[in-house]
Amino acid sequence: MKYCFALSILFLSIVAVAGFAQAPSPTKPLNPLDPNLMAAEKNFIAAAKKHDADYFKRTLTDDYRFVGYDGQVHDRQEVLDERSSDVLDLMPYNMKAIGLNERAAIVTYDVILHVPPEEDQGPPPRYQHWSSLWIRQADQWKLKFQQSTPTHWGDW
Repeated sequence: MKYCFALSILFLSIVAVAGFAQAPSPTKPLNPLDPNLMAAEKNFIAAAKKHDADYFKRTLTDDYRFVGYDGQVHDRQEVLDERSSDVLDLMPYNMKAIGLNERAAIVTYDVILHVPPEEDQGPPPRYQHWSSLWIRQADQWKLKFQQSTPTHWGDW
């Protein structure tokens, strides 16, 4: 009898421990992405359209890199030189943000690159997919990495 009672107590304690282990633990609520992140990407596009060099100096991290549609890697200074002199006319669509953690996120979107007719005789491809890695430094989003990938090579 004592043996059955002890076995019952042991069984109930195992079940109770297993039940607590299976109980859903309170999870940290997912933080919605900072709305300033999407605004930062849209500000990047606006700055590219009007070749706002000051914006790029403030926003690009010191170790910023850009991988162009041709696979060439460009550093911060190359991009600053190019963006401050060339107008980049992007028409973005399908913009999405993916939070990596509280201090880093990726924004991806498709673009149509508007090229003046006299320059529209070859690359770059008009339809591209852009990905931007943003990191938060001192409560401001800074652009660390970007890549543009052709999506329809040759149909410009």
